[in-house]
Amino acid sequence: MVEAAVFNRIDVDLAALVRNYRRIEARVGESRIMAVVKSDAYGHGLVPCARALAGAGCSVFGVAEVDEGVALRESGVDGEIVTLLGFPAEAALTVVRHRLSPVVYDMAGIEALAAAAAAEKVRTGVHLKVDCGMGRLGVTPAEAPGFVRRIAELDGLFLAGILSHFPMADTSREESRRNLECFREVCGAAGVNGEGGVVRHMANSAAIIREPDAALDMVRPGISLYGCYSVEPRDRGLLPGLEPVMRFSTRVVQVKNFAAGSGISYGHTHVTGREAVVAVLPVGYDDGYLRKLSNRAEVLIRGRRAPVIGRVCMNACMADVTDIAGVSPGDEAVLMGRQGDDEITADEVAAWLDTISYEVLCLFGGRNERFYHG
Repeated sequence: MVEAAVFNRIDVDLAALVRNYRRIEARVGESRIMAVVKSDAYGHGLVPCARALAGAGCSVFGVAEVDEGVALRESGVDGEIVTLLGFPAEAALTVVRHRLSPVVYDMAGIEALAAAAAAEKVRTGVHLKVDCGMGRLGVTPAEAPGFVRRIAELDGLFLAGILSHFPMADTSREESRRNLECFREVCGAAGVNGEGGVVRHMANSAAIIREPDAALDMVRPGISLYGCYSVEPRDRGLLPGLEPVMRFSTRVVQVKNFAAGSGISYGHTHVTGREAVVAVLPVGYDDGYLRKLSNRAEVLIRGRRAPVIGRVCMNACMADVTDIAGVSPGDEAVLMGRQGDDEITADEVAAWLDTISYEVLCLFGGRNERFYHG
């Protein structure tokens, strides 16, 4: 698809992505970085983002599922690729052949992977996940030493890492310290002390900022790579200067004049209170610009904010540009990102949607044509 044929576009600034990576590097010192590029790099594009980070020196990548790992390998990305959700048993051979490092948390999966590795006459590294309070994937702390011993017994496998995850790193230091202490105790009981090549990792983006003791041997930044903060404003100075990597824009396709008392869009949920000038934008919930943004969101046109009025439709929405002089068809409208001196952030869009920035990035990036810069 050529740019001229696109109304709605996602611009991804790969240079900003690399600068964010450098800021995280400076924060964590000697700890290695697993760049979390799962879920299509949070909507930014799996392969372009991983390649940019590899070019910056990153050698460990975190994906969600096996198919993402295979896509990275087939695109030429080297280094370690960790599948954070593990793998279906029937994909064990694919994991081995593509040199993926799966997270493991059940004995059946471990045995299947060992058999596949033995059949290929290779040794595959695995990362054992321990649930230290997240209440999600992982073996219990009591089970972990037995799993470590069993992995050591299997000729086709070796323990490459042991990991856990923080459930409240963004809100509760007390809970996070309990989680970290639990993980340290598990590692001690399992004989994993950061030596011998077994990597301990637990810190997500919020913990990188708020819990420096949690850096251990490796950290797993996700949302921070893409320029968003997962912590309150008071803590952001600990990792200053993160830059948004994604920008979402469209173009005005029509400008219309309405008398006072005119209903706008389905259901007439907005009725003009004065003579109004309205810009029609070719973006709607099919493009990830959800119906919940109706009568809530704002867009930037000619560097000024214009409220979204009336119901957002499948492929269109309307913005009140009465107070913005000279708006014409073809003018850029920024739905998320900077225009002129103003900026609509992912956090701001998330607040209108009653969600979080992660979901906004995945939603917008996954539904629109992406263009890469830098």
